Amino acid sequence: MARSPNTTTRDFDLCVVGGGHAGVEAAMAAARSGARTALVVLDASSLGRMSCNPAVGGLGKGQLVRELDALGGEMGLCTDAVGIQFRMLNRSKGPAVRAPRAQVDREAYNREMVRRVRAVEGLSVLEGEVVDLLTRGRDGAREVRGVRLVTGEILACPVVVLTTGTFLGGVLHEGERNLPGGRHGEPAATALRFALAGMGLRLGRHKTGTPPRLDRKSLDLSRLREQPGDDPPPPFSFRTERIDRPQVPCHLTATNPRTHRLIAEAAHLSPMARGKIQGPGPRYCPSVEDKVLRFPQRNAHQVFLEPEGYEAEEVYPNGISTSLPAEVQEAFVRTIEGLEEAVLLRPGYAVEYDHLETAQLRADLSVAGVAGLFAAGQINGTSGYEEAAVQGFIAGINAVRRVRGERPFVLGRDEAYIGVLIDDLVRVNPAEPYRMFTSRAEHRLALRQGNADLRLRSRAAELGLLGERVLERTEARARRLDEACALLAGIRSDGKSLDIHLRRPGTRWRDLASGHPALAALALEPEDEAEVEARTIYASYLERFAQERERLARLAETPLPPGLDYASIEGLKTEAREVLGRRRPLDLREARDLPGVTPADLSVLLVELKRREGSRPAARS
Repeated sequence: MARSPNTTTRDFDLCVVGGGHAGVEAAMAAARSGARTALVVLDASSLGRMSCNPAVGGLGKGQLVRELDALGGEMGLCTDAVGIQFRMLNRSKGPAVRAPRAQVDREAYNREMVRRVRAVEGLSVLEGEVVDLLTRGRDGAREVRGVRLVTGEILACPVVVLTTGTFLGGVLHEGERNLPGGRHGEPAATALRFALAGMGLRLGRHKTGTPPRLDRKSLDLSRLREQPGDDPPPPFSFRTERIDRPQVPCHLTATNPRTHRLIAEAAHLSPMARGKIQGPGPRYCPSVEDKVLRFPQRNAHQVFLEPEGYEAEEVYPNGISTSLPAEVQEAFVRTIEGLEEAVLLRPGYAVEYDHLETAQLRADLSVAGVAGLFAAGQINGTSGYEEAAVQGFIAGINAVRRVRGERPFVLGRDEAYIGVLIDDLVRVNPAEPYRMFTSRAEHRLALRQGNADLRLRSRAAELGLLGERVLERTEARARRLDEACALLAGIRSDGKSLDIHLRRPGTRWRDLASGHPALAALALEPEDEAEVEARTIYASYLERFAQERERLARLAETPLPPGLDYASIEGLKTEAREVLGRRRPLDLREARDLPGVTPADLSVLLVELKRREGSRPAARS
């Protein structure tokens, strides 16, 4: 890379481009690993800003954040610092599908993340727009040498992490209006889009959306069902001892036939319907107009009214994301119970943006064909803060490892939801924005939110970001839980060991501890009690699952019947049914390598083959 004598150049070990959740986690992980890191953002005050709902976690997503925290990331700690409501979802269901979720104070989260980023030694936050990625070598064998800012300044570095969010070629849509932008009031990264395409990288288009923001004072919440937080509030981070702040309730309402009629009558004004938006949106978080048109049999769709802070005027109506014209939004919002006098502080809108086709990604989140280039977040075709944050962390760690010539840090599907997420991106190349669910993880019985610190403690020690005191606390917890499980197996009551009693429906650790002093003497915290219960409940299932994995490896060459009706196999995901029916693989090994077919789908196929074998008439002698 030639340097002009009139060009200002600064040298770094690596550069992170973009200051969303992926960017801040990437930059902090890299700098804390000892790398001189530049974080380039359009607006330094926007670090960690929440573009959409003021919440962290949820089903599948909460597991990701707990794993990120167990490795040394920031999202869980920041959430605990500014959260206004904390809940554990699916408490009535099995431990494997429980997940934490928290409402946060949106502005406070932004300020807290800025503070945390600024406090990291070796991390320089630079305001500016990256317009070019500097490389050397020919097409197919390029190597990163740095980035060029719109001012002409060059940041020289051997590694770059792209975390551009919805800003890469971003366009905002509201009714017939559209303008360049990556978020309300913020510009798009247009020049970088052309620079990447000019290098031969394959780009696609995705879209996402956000609902209108409502004035809290204009809502009649007294008529709606209140949804309080848990008492006591469960912290997100394993490093947070307790949360003492008061919690703010959410409220539930719903659309109705009148709402749907107004939306259907105006649907032709939607940018998607008019062909203004080409990219697909997230399947599991569609706009309200999509829901009304796709599910005409539904008379109502739930709306969660989420406060944006203790003192904030804005309320986020989760469930009515829309890009219809502002006057239509106001009309249909006012048909919803409790919102009849609602004042819209800002209309909802859709964002269309570029992403990398993920067939170009490797398991360490490096980009094939451009040595030293990494990508994380929505540029990789994902949706959501949580998916972005964990990718940013992994990309930042691996960027540093590349600089040092070390082996990449890669988590397996059997180790973490993070491993599932990245493996899905690399193998499947999702056609729509990817969202994490517990159903995507075939090892979910083992990958519980409550044991993330335990199962990842050796990987966390490998990274060295948590410090000895935190790791010692985790080891102490592991010993405490092992002792509890050993006691359960060793104490007998009514002729059976206590672990057998604990497997009975409705039985809890506390029930047993109240009658056995040895258990009570352990004085387990509620989260430890829950983990002992989960281990005990799933012990036999996990043993059988391990055997199933071994069997799957042995049966990889099992032939698949040529006439197998994949559409009728219960348990196969829609995407797997489509690709299996189209490609007609000869055996399980070939099915395994098809994009869209996960290990969980292979397990379903094995069960189906076994069922067919069992129903086949016995051969006559």
